[in-house]
Amino acid sequence: MMDSLIPVINKLQDVFGTTGTEIVQLPQIVVVGSQSSGKSSVIETMIGRSILPRGTGIVTRCPLVLQLMYCPLEDENYRSSKNATLDAEEWVEFLHDPNKIYTDMDKVRDEIIRKTNLIAGENKGVSKEPISIKFFSPHLLNLTLVDLPGITKVPIGDQPEDIENQIKELIQDYISNPNSIILAISPANTDIATSESIKFAKDVDPTGARTLAVITKLDLMDAGTDAVDILCGRVIPVKLGIIGVINRSQQDIIDNKSINDAVKDEEAFLKRKYFKLASRNGSVYLGKTLNRLLMCHIKTCLPEIRARINSMTLHYDSLLKSYGDDIFDQSAILLQIITKFSNAYVSTLEGTSHNMLTSELCGGARIFYIFNETFGRTLDSIEPLDGITHMNILTAIRNATGPRSSALFVPEVSFELLVKQQIAQLSEPSLRCIDLVHEEMQRIIKHCDNELQHEMHRFARLHERIVDVVIKLLRSRISSTTSMIENVVAIELAYINTKHPDFVKEEDLIESLMVLLLPHSAENDKHSKDVREFLGFTEKKLSKLNLSMLPDNFLVSEDATEKERVCCGIIAVLIHSYFNIVRQRIKDSIPKAIMYFLVNHVKDNLQSVLVSSLYKQENLKELLIESEDIGAKRKEASEMLEVLRQASEIVGEIREMSLW
Repeated sequence: MMDSLIPVINKLQDVFGTTGTEIVQLPQIVVVGSQSSGKSSVIETMIGRSILPRGTGIVTRCPLVLQLMYCPLEDENYRSSKNATLDAEEWVEFLHDPNKIYTDMDKVRDEIIRKTNLIAGENKGVSKEPISIKFFSPHLLNLTLVDLPGITKVPIGDQPEDIENQIKELIQDYISNPNSIILAISPANTDIATSESIKFAKDVDPTGARTLAVITKLDLMDAGTDAVDILCGRVIPVKLGIIGVINRSQQDIIDNKSINDAVKDEEAFLKRKYFKLASRNGSVYLGKTLNRLLMCHIKTCLPEIRARINSMTLHYDSLLKSYGDDIFDQSAILLQIITKFSNAYVSTLEGTSHNMLTSELCGGARIFYIFNETFGRTLDSIEPLDGITHMNILTAIRNATGPRSSALFVPEVSFELLVKQQIAQLSEPSLRCIDLVHEEMQRIIKHCDNELQHEMHRFARLHERIVDVVIKLLRSRISSTTSMIENVVAIELAYINTKHPDFVKEEDLIESLMVLLLPHSAENDKHSKDVREFLGFTEKKLSKLNLSMLPDNFLVSEDATEKERVCCGIIAVLIHSYFNIVRQRIKDSIPKAIMYFLVNHVKDNLQSVLVSSLYKQENLKELLIESEDIGAKRKEASEMLEVLRQASEIVGEIREMSLW
């Protein structure tokens, strides 16, 4: 059962390879080495055939995903299903042309070169797009290798100037996958401490936990030297092991020396030169070690792969649903979106939305805040006597008195004139309250956009029209709401009701103000007593008066007569008393007017206005045109979901209980 894990991963590689993206990081062996390090020879020895392109400079210019598949000769069913002849001992398939079978290895090499030039161009540049190749043979161990371009420092010929960085980025992409095993190739006849492949491996795997070092060209070391210290792990700190091999020389290749003969010569050399280490080195041992390591690594990674596939399936399924299905009934779709938007808008106003913000107030809560905090505090900050001096009051009294000079009581016309002037100050904050509520109701549109972001993004034109209709509806209510607010203030200015039960009585003020305001002297005390008697005041009644409404700094001019000084004080207190009454009524009436004429009207009529404005047969085609990228994204999500479902089925072939 363990041996079947590698073919399962190969199937996953094939499935994910069709997407062009690596959405799930699969276990794989990544081969890294410098040019002329013997990397190609190591791979070909494990394959048993010379199929990789050779030459000067960079030959491997894109990742080669090499899937080695064990296929015994007696497995006739499998061989027949792969369209291979029953007597074909081994064959090759390419993922980009799966229906074509290659039995001539020279043609395999030619196809690799052709596809490489097609992907990476013919200027010796590199590409991240992989070429996937399957080898079927009864002589192979199940194994998957990724052969990467050889590390180079200096561009040669027509290679790009940044070729070093291109290759570095490509290698980093593959070896940074935490599920990969790094096969670091280093020649024995160079300083192993400066090996580029080991440096790359250390960057992403500093502990060496997933690095296997391969020391090539053991037979080319200087006379009198050997690689015992290196092979015993005293030089390179890697945990998966260090294996030495011998490559076919260029002369061996020219002489068409077979790989089997090369392996036999390698075995003889190791027994002669490294007798004690021979059983743990060589190409055959390397292949078996890689097979074992990969199977164990796959076993370890399998639960994570399964979880990742399930997670990505849920993600793309949700994404596909968000893009919506193909449109079959335009009328139903349009009505559905209008209804959904209207409900979202109303629920935000009423505070019943499921997607309410927690970082700030919005919708109905913010309107409540505007009424009770912003508007209420603004009105409270207006002083009843703000802008009125004693000279203003005195002048108003004198103007109201005219040629008459000895009237006892306060002229009512002067009080009305001054209190209306103060009441008029309540108009501007009231009108500003409309603007604040209007702005918040426009902000609710944005909140609804977030709640319906998939629909709004999918149908951009419909989104524009919905926003336009709502803004126009809100704007259309400004005039009537403003008119009502102006009328509320105008009503207060139209009639000053001095008989209001909360309004302070004029006669209750006169005596107290005279006592407070007139200079204290025996003569004045006598005069005050005469006034009290005239007005019918008692000491008990006088003690109940509260003159706290009169400002502390309210001083009447010394030029004023005794009666004028009393009248100024009376009018000041009357203005204070009546202004507070009106202010309280305004604080209560303005929010009610705005709610009725603006908020509730929009809430009650929004859906019908949207339907009457947009739900027209001639508008359907225009409004339901999808954004340009939605169709492409829906197709991409659908294809990715199908890939993930296939991957889930492939992983499902392995029974959890059979692995342990």
